[in-house]
Parts: sequence; structure tokens; C-alpha cells
Amino acid sequence: MKMSKMKTEDEVAAAVSAASGPLAVRGGGTRSVGRPVVSEVLDVSGLSGVTLYEPGALTLVAQAGTPVAEIEKTLAAENQRLAFEPYDLTGLLGTSGASTIGGVVATNASGPRRIMAGAARDFALGVRFVDGAGQIIKNGGRVMKNVTGYDLVKLMCGSWGTLGVLTEVSLKVLPGVEAVTTLVIDGLEPAHAVDAMSRALASPFEVSGAAWIDGQVWLRLEGFESSVAYRAGELKNLLSAFGDINETDADWRTVRDAIPLYGAEAVWRISVKPSDGPAVIGALPSGCDAMMDWGGGLIWAGVSDGDIAATHADVQATVAGLGGHATLIKGPEAVRTVVPVFQPEAPGVAALSASLRQRFDPRGILNPGLMAA
Repeated sequence: MKMSKMKTEDEVAAAVSAASGPLAVRGGGTRSVGRPVVSEVLDVSGLSGVTLYEPGALTLVAQAGTPVAEIEKTLAAENQRLAFEPYDLTGLLGTSGASTIGGVVATNASGPRRIMAGAARDFALGVRFVDGAGQIIKNGGRVMKNVTGYDLVKLMCGSWGTLGVLTEVSLKVLPGVEAVTTLVIDGLEPAHAVDAMSRALASPFEVSGAAWIDGQVWLRLEGFESSVAYRAGELKNLLSAFGDINETDADWRTVRDAIPLYGAEAVWRISVKPSDGPAVIGALPSGCDAMMDWGGGLIWAGVSDGDIAATHADVQATVAGLGGHATLIKGPEAVRTVVPVFQPEAPGVAALSASLRQRFDPRGILNPGLMAA
């Protein structure tokens, strides 16, 4: 059942306070990941709009239901951007809603530029949210140096709505760039691809994207036109041993949104040390397609045939042995109902997570079961 669309923070607080059962927090509904739970939908997409934008201070404040596209349009008018390049799951999951900034922050959605600029949580300056008791909480501010005790801003990033319902976020933004180019090296196996990406990322040439897709290594350079041209030439010389290097205008949404895996029935998002990326790909069951981002530290893997539940167990077991984690981003509802969609936590971390949820959502009504049973 769906509640009427919330339009104010007070309405959200009243709805949470009055709730008698589980609530599924929804903004644009484009990141419907996790275990399906029978619950009432709390629609916060009505909390929309940029409430403060100071280009000179590189600061933007927006209500949580504001579409990311609207924010990007506002920033582009001042030649600014969201540096962490949030990924968009609408194509992969086949959803039709508009990705919202609250959903981006709640899931810490960060794209290829994370290796250079940082993640969404690194640009979150402040948040307002409603906890599981219906209390309105504010933490952080509008400048990076702000210190207000416990850093709940970072805690909310990546909590997937299980600790509170975001109502407003404050973000640091960055200037746009004058030029972008991508160097492409063909025909590299995963291990050699990681070697090439590692050398590029360790160089002084400020690579803002390092991915392996369809056997190609993509290396992105951004900045002033003269700087990009110089760095591209130097990087070609540095990596000449890996083969011929071409320069192109690649569309990095292909990497950011895992476009080659759109047709897969099940898709995992796997985080490991970059040096372990090739081992993970080598251990994937037959029939899995894979691509790497973050220099090999992020793997998107997809499969359309076979026992998906068994494949999921194999993937999480392999990744656990390497100290990483794998999330089933896309999969049949029958599978997502019975498997741990998120990587099971180590006992100590699980105890800490449970304690936090008990503190912020004592009734256990916010997205229950989404991240943990």
C-alpha cells in the first residue's frame, strides 16, 4: 500500500511516528535493490527543489526528493557538476522513475570518478532526516570545516534508508572541465588490464577514470585543453608496452551505469582490492559477463542462465575470502527473497550495525530486511 506523497518534512515525521508497521522508503523508485518486504510505501518524492545554491561557495542544498537531473541542470548553468558522478540504475533495473538526490546519498552512489575525486559521502556536508521514532534530526552544515559532534552525515551515506528518512542534503560541488579525452588500449586480459590501469593511476597525470570493458582499457583525462593534451601524450608514452593506444570521445555512462549488462537476469556489484579484481573475474561461474571500474576495484558481473541463487552464493563466498563485498543489484524476486542481497557482515560489524539500527530505528520499521534479515 502506498501513502499519499509527502510534501514536507513535518509530514514525513508525522507519517513515521504514526506508522504501525514496516515502511518502504521511496524517492524516485529507481534503486529498488534488496530483499522484497511487504510494507507500506513512504513516498518522499514530493520533497523536491533546490533550496540554496551558492556557486561561489561551491555549495548546494536540496530537498531529498529532488531529481538528480534537475540538480545537474542547475549546476551545468554555472559550469559546475557533482564530482562523484552518481550512477543511474534505471536502465539496468528497467525502472521508469527519476533518480533523486536523496537516493544517491542514501546509497552512496558513486561512479568512475570516485578514484580521483572521492565518493558521494566525501561531498556530503550536511543532512536532515527523520529517524524511526519520527524525530527530525539535523547534522552537519554547509562548509567542509563544520564540526558538530558525531558525523551522522557519513553514517547516513550508504545506509539505504534503514537508519532514517532523508529530507534534505547539503553538498559540495566542483567546477566543470574544459576538455575530456579517453585513451583506449585493446585486447588486454584482466590481469594485464589491472597492470595498465595501476600504472596510469600511479602516474602524475591525474587519471579520472580507469575501466576495463569488452577487453579494452579506458583511461579518462579531464581538465584544461592544453593540460589534457600534454597528459595524454605522456600517458601514451608511459603505457606504450601494453600495445597500441587510441584516443577517443568515449561515453563514460557505459561504464558508470553498467550498460553492457542491461540484458542480464542477475547483476552483482563487487568491491575488492584492485589487485584482486582479476582473481574475482577468473572465479566467476561460466556464462558470467564482467567489466571493471575503479582500476579493478569495482566489478560489475552479470549472468542470464543457470541457478542464480547458487551463483550468488559462489560470488559472495569468493569475495568474502578476499575481504571484499558483493551486492546483488538485480535479480529475480524469488531469489532476492531468500538470499542475503548484501554481503553478510563479519560478526563484530554485524553487531555494530544492529546497535545503530536499534538506536535510530528502535521499532525496526524503516526498510526492514533490506540490508540484513
